[in-house]
Amino acid sequence: MDQQIKDKIENEIANNEVCLFMKGTPEMPECGFSMAVINILKLLDVKFKGVNVLADESIRQGIKKYSEWPTIPQLYVKNEFIGGCDIIKEMFENGELKNLLKEKNLIE
Repeated sequence: MDQQIKDKIENEIANNEVCLFMKGTPEMPECGFSMAVINILKLLDVKFKGVNVLADESIRQGIKKYSEWPTIPQLYVKNEFIGGCDIIKEMFENGELKNLLKEKNLIE
């Protein structure tokens, strides 16, 4: 992976406590999986940064290599890769996501 792309990705993750690499934007998601994760984050009332991978093909491919995870969306919380849509949904349903966000002091 190009060092410049890696730096861009690491910069987004480091500078945003909750960072979602997604298709589209939080206001206009362009994929059902991205929308599902956004809806969960909104339900939990957590502030997050959405990074639109459709706007930059090098970021779209780079994030997959960076995380060694083949799909988008990808959620990072305080520099830690949490997972994609299925994992986030499961963590939300069983309460793990809320607990994680509380532990990290991101929600009440």
